[in-house]
Amino acid sequence: MSDTQEHAAAKARGGKLGLVLLLATVACVGIFVIWGVWRAAFPPLPPFQGQMEGRTISISSKVPGRVKEVLVEAGESVRAGQVVARMHLPEIEAKLAEARARDRAAEAQQSMVDEGLRPQEKQAAHAEWERAQAAADLDRKTYDRIAALFRDGLVSRERHDEARARMLASADQAAAAKQAYDLAQAGSRPQEKAAASAETSEAAAVVSEVASLADDVELKAPHAGEVDKVVLVAGELAGAGFPVLTVVNLDDQWASFNIREESLPGITVGHVFKARVPALGRDGIDFKVYYISPRASYATWRSTREDSGYDMKTFEVRARPVEKIEGLRPGMTVLVDRER
Repeated sequence: MSDTQEHAAAKARGGKLGLVLLLATVACVGIFVIWGVWRAAFPPLPPFQGQMEGRTISISSKVPGRVKEVLVEAGESVRAGQVVARMHLPEIEAKLAEARARDRAAEAQQSMVDEGLRPQEKQAAHAEWERAQAAADLDRKTYDRIAALFRDGLVSRERHDEARARMLASADQAAAAKQAYDLAQAGSRPQEKAAASAETSEAAAVVSEVASLADDVELKAPHAGEVDKVVLVAGELAGAGFPVLTVVNLDDQWASFNIREESLPGITVGHVFKARVPALGRDGIDFKVYYISPRASYATWRSTREDSGYDMKTFEVRARPVEKIEGLRPGMTVLVDRER
């Protein structure tokens, strides 16, 4: 083949290659334009953005007092039942001492009622009954002699009546002494014992009530977790129910989303979706929806112009991680990609 022919063949091949490149460029530009138009017509939906929240409990005293010391710091892990703060409650301590004193007095009173009279008092009552009975026997015998003499006409009626009156009075005194001795033996009446028992129970209940308040001298963590905030420090006054510190339970966390109702289709209780947590650098984390409820501030529907539709409600959707995620903490952002 001559040089001229080779040059012509090379030129032909170059033309074909240029045409292929031109067609490829045009195709790429067309594809890019079509893709741009499609993206403009159907832009990607923004992801649902939520935030991790945790169960937080405020630790406070049931009675007002002054914080004596706080034993933990924010961010510190605590175990269930651990003492996290101590209070200074002098008024409660004084009331507890008073209640215990009243309880001891009530118990002593009940013991007296239950035991009845002391042995010496019972012996004295028995001796009094014997003395009165002996006097009654003597007066009865004296009356019998006077009555015999009166029948024979040897004594006057006046003396006879006097002897009879003494006999009857002595018999009444002996009967009264016997009843007093029987009462000493029997002890207190059932009503007195019941009243004493009720007073003792009441005093014990007061002690228990005040003691339960005095237990707030030591504030304890109700469950294991992490100290979120230390609200009050040593020396500050704490009102009843005002938190001294808060503890968050890291084992009870959930992600909270605010979702408008037009985006709710497909989101139901029990639904599991994939999410990513930027703070952990992880995606594909399974979350399971357990709660859907309208937000209070958006719960009331308000109509707009009939030709422009209507207002949408916003719902709070809560979802818990299916498995425990190490390092997951309240406040972290949770993102869920949406598909058309």
